Amino acid sequence: MSTNQLTCHETIAISNHRVFSADLNEHNTVFGGRILSLVDDTSSIAASRAIHQVQVTATMDHMAFIAPFVMQDAMLIESYVTGTSHRSLEVFVKGLGEHLLTGERFVGFTCFVTFVTVANPANPPLPKIVPETDEEKFLCSGYADRLVQRKADRDYQKGLFKHLNLS
Repeated sequence: MSTNQLTCHETIAISNHRVFSADLNEHNTVFGGRILSLVDDTSSIAASRAIHQVQVTATMDHMAFIAPFVMQDAMLIESYVTGTSHRSLEVFVKGLGEHLLTGERFVGFTCFVTFVTVANPANPPLPKIVPETDEEKFLCSGYADRLVQRKADRDYQKGLFKHLNLS
């Protein structure tokens, strides 16, 4: 692809993790905070592969915990960029599980993470993202709507902050 566009696949970051007892909560499933940390780590690599600029995590949206991870599971976390705008980029993350004793695979969670470049404006400008697979085309086609929703969420947060008690 040219320097001003990338395929989703060119940004992909994948990590694998075996579930250990230290990862578990009182329900003997992986603690959600552990998953969020792994999501942030892996998605930041996808973001960096797309823009090669300093960026920070802005939001984690639509976090859907679908099935729990337990002992004897492996977690495969796959992330790739699904859209860019002026200074922000969206990374889709899916967590796949594998029961290591049976080989059965499942979807454990999905979410979107938004990163924002520190530079304003982004330098160089962020690339256009080009989907190739059915999954990528579906996810990228919803980017504009999610971007509008995030702006509405930011506007709501500004109003909320005015009413928060800090004492």
